[in-house]
Amino acid sequence: MDPWPEPEGSLGIYVYGVLRSRVELSFGAIGLGVPPAVVGTMWEGELAAVVSAGPVGVPDPTRDNVLAHYRVQEAVMREHTLLPTAFGLTVSGRQEVVELLRSGHDAFLSVLAQLDGQIELGLKVLWDRDLMPQEAAEHDARTIVEALRPHATAVRVVSPIGERMILNAAFLVAREREAAFDAKMRSLAAQFELLTFQYTGPWAPYHFADIRLRRETDRTHLPPKPEAAEI
Repeated sequence: MDPWPEPEGSLGIYVYGVLRSRVELSFGAIGLGVPPAVVGTMWEGELAAVVSAGPVGVPDPTRDNVLAHYRVQEAVMREHTLLPTAFGLTVSGRQEVVELLRSGHDAFLSVLAQLDGQIELGLKVLWDRDLMPQEAAEHDARTIVEALRPHATAVRVVSPIGERMILNAAFLVAREREAAFDAKMRSLAAQFELLTFQYTGPWAPYHFADIRLRRETDRTHLPPKPEAAEI
């Protein structure tokens, strides 16, 4: 029996990402929807798309849907290297999934090879202008990045969000170095006690995938990740 019959009526296929596999995989009922949809893979050649049944069109970016999107990606990442999609990629049926995998086959494999064994960890640093001048906070932010850089494979610093944020950075870290990175992060949080650290992850490596999995007609932006824990 086909585990992924062609969707009918108001149903489509929701895509969470792409990984390397020549067999169909199952991740259980952890997907979007109420009750949560069963998540598995559709494969073509050396690649497989992580999918579940979903509504036709872009699902509403509710908190529950966004959390489900990240929950699936986190579960898949425990055992596989994942090239993640942005939130909202829904296709009409199996053939469109196959076309997605075929059209980007070589590029997907290349990026997956580069990301193999890597996770993304995020850091946002907030400052209080009543406690320290902006110039000092910016200097401390640069010091923090340089202190963490030796523990990461790559670093991406992106634009801060809001007036209080002085640093917004993503770090690509080898799984076996995650504990050392965590320890260094906590050491820095204790050292720079006037700053507030928001440390998140592990995530799928959104900031380090040089290609984006989305249809040309899909202009959905990735919604914010769940709120960070302050340390």
